[in-house]
Amino acid sequence: MNHEMLDIFIHLAVAMVAGGLIGLERSYYGRPAGFRTHTLVCIASSLLMIVTVYQRDWFSGTMIETVRVDPTRMAQGIMTGIGFLGAGVIMKEGASIRGLTTAASIWITAAIGILAGVGFYSALTMVTAMALSTLTFYRLVERQLPMLLYVQTFIRFPRDRAMTEAEVRTLMKEHGFKVSNMCLAVTNDRQFFEYDLVINTRKEENLTRLCQSLGKNGAVLEFRLCPTSD
Repeated sequence: MNHEMLDIFIHLAVAMVAGGLIGLERSYYGRPAGFRTHTLVCIASSLLMIVTVYQRDWFSGTMIETVRVDPTRMAQGIMTGIGFLGAGVIMKEGASIRGLTTAASIWITAAIGILAGVGFYSALTMVTAMALSTLTFYRLVERQLPMLLYVQTFIRFPRDRAMTEAEVRTLMKEHGFKVSNMCLAVTNDRQFFEYDLVINTRKEENLTRLCQSLGKNGAVLEFRLCPTSD
């Protein structure tokens, strides 16, 4: 293996390791784009940048004077193209939008691959460490912050036994929730009266208490509590 091929191998190997480290964190938490996806994204980004770094070898003689490959345009193309892959892991589940963090991790993994491709190993090391710290340690910090828990709530009553709006608001307040938004509807040929609410609380245990209370309410035909999250 000559020096040039060894150099290319090092670029790709570093990209494989860096992308794999970020992918492992995503796989551990069961995200749709995990270990292999992040590894491939990082290697591909590195490979495309190697095309520009070694452009003198792809074009012979006088062609190098007429054919110019702009490394910055290649990087822009990589980051634009990776947006399609990132969009594929973003999913809407009820009121929750999931996959945003994974999409962002794919995006930064592509950037890390670009750094590997051009040989900026010191910057690559720092960015990989910062990305892993954000995905792991910031998760612990986030859990300690006094954040509001938002819950998409659906409650269905028989129309003749439905709680009034004031009663629903009082019920939520008694269980430690504040109503952020409320929609009312009469459905199914005027048989059912339904509430669609967005409520919030600072204590997660309030969600269990509210669920138990609604389950014991004989007038409630159906209810659904969906915490919103990334």
